[in-house]
Amino acid sequence: MKKFYRVRRWLFAPLVYLAAIFLLIEEWLWATGARIMQVVAQFPPLHALEAWIKRLPPYWALAVFVLPAVLLFPVKLLALLAIARGHAFSGIGVIVIAKLGGAAAVACLYSLTRPTLLSLPWFARWHGLFMETKDRWIARLRATRPWRRVSRLSAALGRARRAWWQRLRKGTPSRHNSRPARVLRRFAAFWRARR
Repeated sequence: MKKFYRVRRWLFAPLVYLAAIFLLIEEWLWATGARIMQVVAQFPPLHALEAWIKRLPPYWALAVFVLPAVLLFPVKLLALLAIARGHAFSGIGVIVIAKLGGAAAVACLYSLTRPTLLSLPWFARWHGLFMETKDRWIARLRATRPWRRVSRLSAALGRARRAWWQRLRKGTPSRHNSRPARVLRRFAAFWRARR
């Protein structure tokens, strides 16, 4: 019986590594998307849009929450078609951008619509069940050796990227004084003054 478990563990190890990598990428996309939407939400016209979304009735909020997935589905299909026609880099680029944009939109819309959506009894029940199941499976995944290895590798890559970025920024101090940077600073100051 021990041999069976050893073979099973050996066969499923690549799947656990793949799941760990997928989960880390998904967490990164969610966090990056949330940061992007926080920056975008600094513009005053978007404050009014956020307030409008928060005031929506439950089923309208559900429609708005599902909207990014519905709108991005044809884009992803066209990207797959481009890959099939031999345009692999452009197709993959579109899929990555759509995934990042979709994660940003869903992260923002989830935080805006969650209180309203949880007022729907069926949504609250399924949301609770989904979150419970997700947390249980993620806890099981995080307890595995592949997760620890992949997360250590991810942390090391993150430290290397931050160190590289710091070296790059120290090497080019004049780029923050470029004309586009000055125009963007003036635009941001203009919007802050209008608040």
